[in-house]
Amino acid sequence: MLVDSHCHLDFPDFAAERDEVVARARAAGVGTMLTISTKLSEFDRVREVAESYPDVFCTVGVHPHEADREEGATDPERLAALARHPKVVGLGETGLDYYYGHSSRENQRAAFAAHLEAARETGLPVVVHTRDAEADTMEILRGAAGKGGVSGLVHCFTGTRALADFALEIGFCVSFSGIVTFKKADDLRETAKSVPLDRLLVETDAPYLAPVPNRGKRNEPAFVALTAARLAAVKGLATDELAQATTDNFFRLFAKAKRPQAT
Repeated sequence: MLVDSHCHLDFPDFAAERDEVVARARAAGVGTMLTISTKLSEFDRVREVAESYPDVFCTVGVHPHEADREEGATDPERLAALARHPKVVGLGETGLDYYYGHSSRENQRAAFAAHLEAARETGLPVVVHTRDAEADTMEILRGAAGKGGVSGLVHCFTGTRALADFALEIGFCVSFSGIVTFKKADDLRETAKSVPLDRLLVETDAPYLAPVPNRGKRNEPAFVALTAARLAAVKGLATDELAQATTDNFFRLFAKAKRPQAT
């Protein structure tokens, strides 16, 4: 069994055939999907998707691109309250993205800190997005880790080896997307080699970043099997071994999520 630890099933890209997308994932051996919140104003839709399928869970949070516009992005109590829903198993995605500058750095940092505080309050892990902001990301995470009670992962990892090492040092996991299959991703594959098997997760970030040979197409959770196969090859493992390990890692980190019953 595989887990797609990060997808966006509520996005309009899937609206016309969400049931079929979920069915194809199951047929590909994907037993659990985590659909990720990016806006509190659209969280009801994220939650409704998770409620519609027994093998889909969700998070609650505000993407750093939305930090200027989303009411409640810097309110840890509101985030924690929404996270009490039985289908919500994590906070985020949150973090820092300085590449596009869609929201001010000040508001991104404030929202990131609020999500980390909500994660501490609820005991749920936090899903971290970071792009062109490694130093500030590590500074904020270092402060949160120093207070204790925070777990999580750096999702869709594309950063430096230093960031991966830091994430591991503070007890976080690292998740790889279809980017690890891209032709020019040799440095990323080298970083993936260095991540211990018990701290590794896989994801699609669907509808974005479809892995080879589907690069350029709309991504979907079924394609996480392609990423897992490439990661297994990178690490010199059988695909089944990597699938088992990443699935176990997911349910250990997202402990509120219910593992499917063996059939």
